[in-house]
Formats: sequence, C-alpha cells, structure tokens
Amino acid sequence: MRILHTSDWHVGKKLGRFDRMEDHAAVLDEIVHIADEESVDLVVVSGDLFDRPAPPVEALSLTVDTLRRLARDDRPVVGVAGNHDSAELFELLGRLMKSWNIHLVGEIKRPAEGGVLDLMAGGTRALVACFPFLREGKVVDFMQEVDQWYGAYAERVARLCQAYNASLEQQKDANTVTLLTAHFLVSGARLGGEGAPRGERLLHIGESYAATEQAIPPGPQYVAMGHIHAPQAVPGAAVPAAYAGSTLELDFGEAGEGKRVVLVDVTPGLPATVSSRPLTCGRKLLRARGTLEELRAQDELQGAFVDLTVETEGPQEDLAQQVKEDFPLMVKVRADYARVEEEPTEARQELPWDDLYQAYYRKTHEIDPKDELMAAFRQIYDEVS
Repeated sequence: MRILHTSDWHVGKKLGRFDRMEDHAAVLDEIVHIADEESVDLVVVSGDLFDRPAPPVEALSLTVDTLRRLARDDRPVVGVAGNHDSAELFELLGRLMKSWNIHLVGEIKRPAEGGVLDLMAGGTRALVACFPFLREGKVVDFMQEVDQWYGAYAERVARLCQAYNASLEQQKDANTVTLLTAHFLVSGARLGGEGAPRGERLLHIGESYAATEQAIPPGPQYVAMGHIHAPQAVPGAAVPAAYAGSTLELDFGEAGEGKRVVLVDVTPGLPATVSSRPLTCGRKLLRARGTLEELRAQDELQGAFVDLTVETEGPQEDLAQQVKEDFPLMVKVRADYARVEEEPTEARQELPWDDLYQAYYRKTHEIDPKDELMAAFRQIYDEVS
C-alpha cells in the first residue's frame, strides 16, 4: 500500500493584508497531481485543513473540492481536526462526505465508535486510528474506563494513544496495515525559524501542550503527525513517524523552509518505508536587509512576499510608501539606523517644553531630533502660548 501523508493546509490564512487563496489553490492542485502520479492508495491529512474554525466560503469550497479530487472509490481520504479547525464542522462535513470515501474525524472517539476506521485502500485492509487535537481542558469520557482522567496533558495524550494502539492490535490480522494519524506536539520537535513569527499557534505549542516521545505507541506501522510546520521525523519515536509539515511558507519564520508531502510504502506486518516529494507551488517568503538601493538590486525579491529591514540615516515617515512602490508584495518594513540611548529624565514637571519634546522624540525614534524640527516645535509652542 502506498500512502500520501499531508498536513497543515491552513486554507484561508492571510499574510498581512494579502489574500493567499491563489497560492493555496496552486499547492493543493500540486498535491492532487502527486497523488495521481504516485498511484497513491490512501491519503491522510493530519489536521489544520483550515486556518480558523469558521472558514470563509472560498476556503471551505477549495478544501472540499480538493478532498473530493483526492478521493476515489478505491482511494479513501482520512482527515482529523487540528487546533485551528472546528471539531463540529469536521463532524458535519464527515457525515456529508462519507459517501465520497472521505472520512473526517473532529472529536476524539471510542475506537469502536469512529476512533479507529476500517477501510479498504487499493485492495488492502487498513486500520486507521484517528486522534484529533486534544484541548487542555477537554475531558474524554470513555477514558474513565481505562484510567482516571487526571494528570498532565502528556499523560492524557499517552493514555489515548495506548487505547488506540490496543484497538489496532486487537482488530488487525496478517493482511492488515495499521496507522495512527494525530495532531499534537511531541517534545523535542524542531519548530525552526528564528526571529520571526511562524504559522503555528503559539498558544498550543508550549510545554503544557507537549507530549513525550513515549506517547507514540510501538504498534502502528506508520504514525502520521500534524501540528508542527517544519517537516521532520518525530524525535524518539519507536516506529516510523513524521510531521509532514505545512504545505506553504505561512509566515516569515518559515521563510526558506522546504515544503513536502510524505510518501509511505507499507506491507502488512513490515515496517514502513518513508520518503517525500517536495512541494514547489506558491509564492516564496523572503527576509532581507540593506539600503533601499541594495534591496532594489536583489532580483529574487521581486515576485516574493518580503519582510524588509531598510538601512537609513534616521526615521522616514514615508518609508513604507517608498518601499511599496518597488515591492508591491511587501508585508513588513522597518527602518534601521544608529540609535541614541535615552537619558534618564529628572522630574518632568520641571523641564522646559522643548526638553520634554526632545526626550519624547528620543524615546519614540531612538535618535536626536534635527535642528529644523526643534525650531519648528519652538515656533508652534510660541504661537500656542
């Protein structure tokens, strides 16, 4: 059986003021093409199909259309809800799309009640355990039968994985492929990117939401993970397990990060073989610094979304407009110039007005005001007085 594992589409996500539906459509079309070209038997999407729980109509339409194009009578599609998705919307879509061989799981369920799917894919039986994102305060009632529902988040994740693994072991036979698809953070996973925001939601990637590598059970032949956007193997896993990563560079912390889908070849009873295909569609995100003239000379910045640091002699109120004329896909821009340290001020009520204004300007711009600006301030002050 050949499996295509993809994750973290985040359809509907914007970049600053820019709508990226064109990029999302292009990369999802590329994924459909890869699935057909590679003769894939099963497609697994491990969460965050949408960027927010109530996606705009255009994002919903593109996602549903892509899932339909991926699915075949003999090629099921399985998806679990991520932390950006609405579990309720997933459950609704799952009921509507099951007849198309699309299986969406929004809520954490008992193995026998939809938590473990029993499917035929390319003529082979596949058992797929589905573990949507678990919110910290969520109580899973069926786990009371396994153990008391208390303790750290990592313990709860591990108990759920153990329950799904036990079900896989109980149901499988010699002709069955077993998989787990899940959306959570394993401690030690590399987030990647430095000094810039990433597409992952910071609220849900802290230590309080981290599970240990022991949470990954030893039973499934492959574990398809979502949540982390940097493509990588799951650290410390006892079986083949991977984060597919996001399909686009979603923020500047992901700039330059290669994107991919994972291809998994697996035979019943044997370890999976994991490879990947790069994704090439979608505009690139680039960060650069230099004088405006130096930035204009960098051809690779044209046509990309850019985050620019412009070296100037001082603050320029019209800098953003100047840069926008040369770089229409400019998302962020900042001026970089020699700063002065703000001097500690005495009791402000005793300072002359021009000294107060000078202190304000230094604090705001980290540079001394020019003589002509101070002259203008004194003139206005005199007129007002």
